[in-house]
Amino acid sequence: MPLSPDLFATTSSLNFRVSSSRPKSHHWRGLSAVSPTNSAPASPVSSAKTEHSPPPPKVYDPANIEPKWQRFWAEKGTFKTRRRSGKDKKYILDMFPYPSGAGLHVGHPEGYTASDVMARYYRMRDYDVLHPMGWDSFGLPAEQHAINTGTHPADTTAKNIQNFKRQLSMLGFSYDWDREVATTDEKFVKWTQWIFLQLFKKGLAEQSKVSVNWCPALGTVLANEEVIDGLSERGGHPVERLPLRQWVLKITEYGDKLLEDLEGLDWPEGTLTAQRTWIGRSEGAEIDFKIDDPSMDQSITVFTTRPDTLMGVTYVSIAPEHPLARVLPKDEETLNKVDAYVKASSSKSDLERTSQGAKTEKTGVPTGAYAIHPLSGEKVPIWVADYVLGGYGSGAVMAVPSHDERDFAFASAFDLPKKTVIEPVEKKKEAEGKEEQKEKAFTGDGVLVNSGEFSGLKASEARDKIVSVLEAQNSGRRKIQYKLRDWVFSRQRYWGEPIPIYFPVVGLREGGDPRSGDSHEIDYSDPRPVPESELPLKLPEMERFEPGEDPQGCLARAIDWRYFQIKNEKTGEMEWFARETNTMPQWAGSCWYYLRFIDPQNEEQAWSKEADEDWMPVDLYVGGQEHATLHLLYSRFWHKVLFELGLTKSKEPFQKLVHQGMILGADGEKMSKSRGNVVNPDDVVDEHGADALRMYEMFMGPLEATKPWQTEQVSGVVRFRDKVFGIATYPHIEDIKEDDMDPDVLKSMHKTIKKVTMDIESLSFNTAISALMVFVNTLQQKMKNEGNPLPRKAVEALVLMASPFAPHLGEECWEKLGYPDSLAYTSWPEYDEKLCVDSTVKIGVQVNGKVRGEIEIEKDATEDAAKEKALSLPRVAELTSGKDIKKFIYRPGKIVNVVVGK
Repeated sequence: MPLSPDLFATTSSLNFRVSSSRPKSHHWRGLSAVSPTNSAPASPVSSAKTEHSPPPPKVYDPANIEPKWQRFWAEKGTFKTRRRSGKDKKYILDMFPYPSGAGLHVGHPEGYTASDVMARYYRMRDYDVLHPMGWDSFGLPAEQHAINTGTHPADTTAKNIQNFKRQLSMLGFSYDWDREVATTDEKFVKWTQWIFLQLFKKGLAEQSKVSVNWCPALGTVLANEEVIDGLSERGGHPVERLPLRQWVLKITEYGDKLLEDLEGLDWPEGTLTAQRTWIGRSEGAEIDFKIDDPSMDQSITVFTTRPDTLMGVTYVSIAPEHPLARVLPKDEETLNKVDAYVKASSSKSDLERTSQGAKTEKTGVPTGAYAIHPLSGEKVPIWVADYVLGGYGSGAVMAVPSHDERDFAFASAFDLPKKTVIEPVEKKKEAEGKEEQKEKAFTGDGVLVNSGEFSGLKASEARDKIVSVLEAQNSGRRKIQYKLRDWVFSRQRYWGEPIPIYFPVVGLREGGDPRSGDSHEIDYSDPRPVPESELPLKLPEMERFEPGEDPQGCLARAIDWRYFQIKNEKTGEMEWFARETNTMPQWAGSCWYYLRFIDPQNEEQAWSKEADEDWMPVDLYVGGQEHATLHLLYSRFWHKVLFELGLTKSKEPFQKLVHQGMILGADGEKMSKSRGNVVNPDDVVDEHGADALRMYEMFMGPLEATKPWQTEQVSGVVRFRDKVFGIATYPHIEDIKEDDMDPDVLKSMHKTIKKVTMDIESLSFNTAISALMVFVNTLQQKMKNEGNPLPRKAVEALVLMASPFAPHLGEECWEKLGYPDSLAYTSWPEYDEKLCVDSTVKIGVQVNGKVRGEIEIEKDATEDAAKEKALSLPRVAELTSGKDIKKFIYRPGKIVNVVVGK
C-alpha cells in the first residue's frame, strides 16, 4: 500500500524526492550543477573570510535527536511498504529471532543493521522495499520457564517480544511494523497447520516408529547431542532408545531437487557445501544376502556405494534395532546375549555409536546365523553391531574389512577375516592370489584382485559389471540413497503448534467415555485431518506443562481437549475420537514465515498470488551461519512443495544469502552470561547513541568476519558522527556550481560517492564508512578558516551517504539543511566517472637509489617534464648540484631515479 503522495512527491527518478515546501531544490544527475529554482536556505550565507577559528559546531544530542526521529517515522508511517507498478522490488529479510528473556546483546544487531543499511539504500535507489520483522516465538525456554514457575508460556513470550521490539526500535531499524508476525499468533498458527495438511494430503507427512532418545525422568525425547554416555546432558538422568510413534516429513523425496536447485543461488560457498554434504547423495546398489536357513525365506538387504568390493565381504552386520536381530539366534544362550547387547545399545546416542576415534571400543555379538554371498555362494556370519544404525538405509551393512575403516576396526577387534580385493595399480601383480593381513584398510580406487571373473578390472568398471550381474540374477539393483533422513516432526511438548490430526477411538464399551478412564484404544492407523474450516486448532489451557512419564506428551493429560465426539452421518450415532497430542517443532513456523510477511493481514489465504508475484523470492536473506543446514534446508523443502502446489512462482525462497560473523566478547570468547562478557546494547545506546552502535558494528571489520567487541573503540565513530553533524550545521554552506567548486572537494565527492555506492552494493560496509571518514576530513580542511564556504551539493551528498548507517544523524542533518520531510526516499547521489579518475600521480624521486622526495605529475608526463620537476626538488637539487648526471631513469607512474657521479 503506497504512502501519501506528499511524502513521496517526485519529479524524476534521478531527483531528490522531497516535498515542494523545502527551501531549496537540488537535482542529482551525475552531480552536474543545476541552478536553484526556489528561494535560498533560511540560514544566511556570508562571503566574508577571517583567519579566526570557526565557531564551535552545534552538538549532536542522541538522547533527544534519536527518539525524535523514531517518533517521526512511526507517526508518518515512513517505512510502510509500497508496491508501485513498473518499479523493481527488493525483499530484504532478517532471520527472525527467538525472543528470549535475556533480550539482545550487541552481537545480535549486526545482521539487522546490515540488512537495514541495504533496505535504506535501496529505497533511495527508487526500489520498492519490503523489510519486515517478526518473532520465532515457539520455543523450549518459555516452556521450561513455565514448568519452573507456572507462568504460562504465552505470557512469558509476550513480555519478551515487547522487550525485543523496544530494543530494535531503539536502534532505528526501518521495519514495516504493520507486517509484524509471531509464529505463536493464532492467525499464523492457522496457516502453519494448513500447510501441514497440504503435506499430509500429498503423502509427505506420515507416522513412523522411530528410535528416539527417551528420558523418563525428564519426560521428553532428547536430541543426540543432548545425550552423553547414556545420560541426559541436563540432570544426568538415564536415557534409553525407544521406538516411538512420530510424525515424519518425507524430505528425502526431494533430495535431488534440493541438491540440483542449489545451482544459481548467490549463497556463501561454505553453506552450499554444507547443504550438499547434509543431503549426501550417493549412487550405489542394493544387494540381497539370503539367510542360510531353510525355514526362513528372507534376505538381508544392504546398500553400498562400493559394489566393486563385494567379493571382499567376510561378514554382515545388522543394527540392534533391525527386526531380524532377535529372530536370527536359534539357541537361548545366543538370544540372551543378543538381548543384552540390544538393551545396552539402547542407552547410546547415534553419535556415540558411530564415533570412530582411536579409543572408541568396538562392540558386537554374533547371531549364530549365516548369510549366503550372492556371487560366490559362500556363507558369511551375521553379527549385531551398534556402529550400524537402524534409522539409516536398511539398517544392515556388508562388511569389507580390507576396504572400509569401520569394518576393519570391528574385524580386528573380533579376529574376523580380511580379504583384499582391490589394490593400487602398481601393486596389482604382487597382490594377486595373496591374502596378506594389513595394518589399515585401503579405501581408494584401484584394480580388482581375488575377485574371480572381475579380477583385473578397474574399480570404476567393476561397479557397473557387478551390479549388472546382480540385476540379472535378481539379487541386487542400482540405487540412489541420501545421507539426508526424513524429518522427525513430532515433539512431546506443550508450547508448539498442535498437529491438526485426529484418530478413531476403538474398543470402547457402548455408552463408554474415554475421558472417564473406560478401557479403549486409539487407532493410530487411521489418521484424519482436521477440517480446514476448523483451523486453527488451539492449544488447551493447562496449569502444568511438564511432559510427564507418558511418551505421548503433556497434551495427553488434557483429556477434555484430547477426546471429542462427532456424529456419524450414516448411523446418526456419536463416535469418539482422539486428537494428536504431539506438537510441531520450533522449525515449523520458520519454514514459511517469509511468505506470511508478503501478505500478513490476509484472512482468506496464507498469502495471495498477487503478493507472491509482487515480492518473491527474497532478494537478500541475512542470518547466522549456524542455520546453514537445518532451517535453510527445511524451509527450502517446504517451499518446493508449495511451488509444486502452484502456491508460489519461485522454486527457491532465498536468492541471496549472507551470514554475518559472530561478535565475540572483549575476551575473545563467545558472549554468554556464564562468562560475564555480555554487552547490553541498551548500555551502549545510553552512553553513545544508537547511530554510534550501528556504525561501530559496521566499521569493526568485514561483515562475515568474527570480531571481538571493544567498547573503547566506539568513541572513534562517535567523533565521526559529530564531525558529520558539525559539517551539516556549518553556517557557511553555499550553492556552488561544480565548475566553481574547489577541485579537491569536487573530486573527493565523486570518488566517495562511487566508493560508497560500490561498497554498499557488495556489503563492504567497513570500507564504505572509511571512505566517508576521508571525505569528512577533506571538507573539514575547507572549514579551518571561518567563512570558507562549503558546497551545498557536497554536504548533502555526505549526509545522504551517511544516512543508511546513521539514520537519525542523516534525518537531523537533512532537517538542518532546510528539508522538512524525511530523506528516506530521496535519490541516492550519483557520480561522474570522469571525475573519479586521477589525472596526476605522485611518484618517488631517488638519487642513487635512495628516496629523496616526491613529485606530483600528470600520468602521461614526458621524461623531460618529469626530469624538470624532479631536479627542482630542494633536496634533489642539493645532492645533484655540481655533479655529473650519468643517468636519468623514469618509469611513468612508478619512480624517478637520478644517478650521479661521486
